[in-house]
Amino acid sequence: MDRLEALQQFMEHHVFAVWDFMALLKVLQRRICCVEVPWLPPVDAQACRFINEIVLAEESDGDNQVGFASHFDIYHRSMKQCGANTAAIDSLIGELRQGVPLRTALELPIIPHAARLFVEHTFSVIESGNLCAIAAAFTYGREDLLPDVFQRIVDKLDAEADGQLADFKYYLQRHIGLDGDEHGPMARRLIQALCGSDESNWQAAEDSAVSSLIARRKFWDGIYDQRLKT
Repeated sequence: MDRLEALQQFMEHHVFAVWDFMALLKVLQRRICCVEVPWLPPVDAQACRFINEIVLAEESDGDNQVGFASHFDIYHRSMKQCGANTAAIDSLIGELRQGVPLRTALELPIIPHAARLFVEHTFSVIESGNLCAIAAAFTYGREDLLPDVFQRIVDKLDAEADGQLADFKYYLQRHIGLDGDEHGPMARRLIQALCGSDESNWQAAEDSAVSSLIARRKFWDGIYDQRLKT
């Protein structure tokens, strides 16, 4: 990722991971917190608090323009700021808003193949219904902490692009701070609470974590392969 064009292509793919992360989070919120009427007290108040804190930050964080925005919206805005194309993710969301089933919407030709496979894996975990597997995919299969080296690359490219990556830098700073200091440790405690002393729960969590990391590796390899073709 040595120039702005490479970062743009990365973002055009990676935005799908930013988007489907919210699906994992919302399933956890549904299962752990009460989002139905009539309301019922949560079985695990500590886990409920943790999930609601993450939802608050991910869905309505303070942004760098003196307002509030979801992390997806900040990422989407940063794509536009640096010249990345948002047409693929916009098309998917447009189809979903019209009630098109996800699996059908993912067949849109404009959606990158690597992104399609990654989202399909995420939703296969969700559709398994196994809460420990879903929580493990959420905790270990996503960006617990974005590498410092990635931050340095963005800093360098931002300087070369005369500030075109200001919003993306803000996005990275929020994730590095929240995931490392707050969300990461809380997510690991959530796994411990859900799995308890049940070996089958821990096995489901481990299998899900491994498969999610493999899916992420394939996703990034797919982005790299696409870059080599252009």
